[in-house]
Amino acid sequence: MVETRTLSVVVAIYNEQETLPDLFKRLRSTFATMPDVSASVIYVNDGSSDSSLRIMLEQQAQDARFTVIELSRNFGHQPAITAGLNAADTDAVVMMDGDLQDPPEIIPELVARWREGAEVVRAVRRQRAERGIRRLGFELFYRAMHWVSDFPMPSQVGIFGLVDRRVLNELKRLPERNRYLPGLRAWVGFDQRTVTYDRRERGAGAAKQSLWKLVRYAADAFLSFSYKPLRLMLACGVLVSMVGFVLALIFIFRRLFGFEVAPTGFTTLVTLLLFLGGVQLMAIGLLGEYLGRIYEEVKHRPLYIVKQRYPERESAVADGNVRQP
Repeated sequence: MVETRTLSVVVAIYNEQETLPDLFKRLRSTFATMPDVSASVIYVNDGSSDSSLRIMLEQQAQDARFTVIELSRNFGHQPAITAGLNAADTDAVVMMDGDLQDPPEIIPELVARWREGAEVVRAVRRQRAERGIRRLGFELFYRAMHWVSDFPMPSQVGIFGLVDRRVLNELKRLPERNRYLPGLRAWVGFDQRTVTYDRRERGAGAAKQSLWKLVRYAADAFLSFSYKPLRLMLACGVLVSMVGFVLALIFIFRRLFGFEVAPTGFTTLVTLLLFLGGVQLMAIGLLGEYLGRIYEEVKHRPLYIVKQRYPERESAVADGNVRQP
């Protein structure tokens, strides 16, 4: 007899009133295909301004397996997912977005790999539905992340995936504020396996992540898992200093031994000043990014604030601070 295991599906929701009805049906249909798994859903309402909360509450009233956590405002995608992870108390947890680009029908494949012994199951995208500048940006991000990261980082992997209870406990212990959960999930280690799938178009509505938010998300990923940007600025500074030192020696040599010294040119001077000034500003800006993240950690503000949980019950996630498992 196959042992019944418990599973939570954590879904971050921000203004997804168009996709929620279909998401509800497809999640329930998917659960029906896994009779040996006691599955439930944790919706995290990340400050939606449309009818998303009302629809989620209607679904929760219709099916007790659905729980709704309402945050006090919009805290962002990663804190919302973290709120769901902190609320989960099951044998395994699946993380996914609410826009149906990550199909719920893949969940049984994730569970199958988990039952085979995997403690982390990553959903790897074979191909993406995005086009244009967003598609180009994603491709550049994964290539850059592969080069920048100080440890192996899987490519074409987002939030969608499954973690075992042991891995969930370790993720709950990580206190950092600027979070890139796919990276943290890879960083904790354990037995990690993959399931491939095709990432689809949104179920309905427009994309909720603006280009600027995606850039900030990429910056969090780069700066949280690598010191290479700092090392690159150091190498650039050393290179510029060496070139300047060599040029100074050449001009001193020519002056001492009576060779003609090229007259000072306005264009050359302006070009050098702009180049060196640009390098310095980039280095200062990069240091500012790292320093800003240190400042965020030192303040130790909660990642999120829970306004209400439906159905109501006491929870350790009320203030968004990381708890020891």
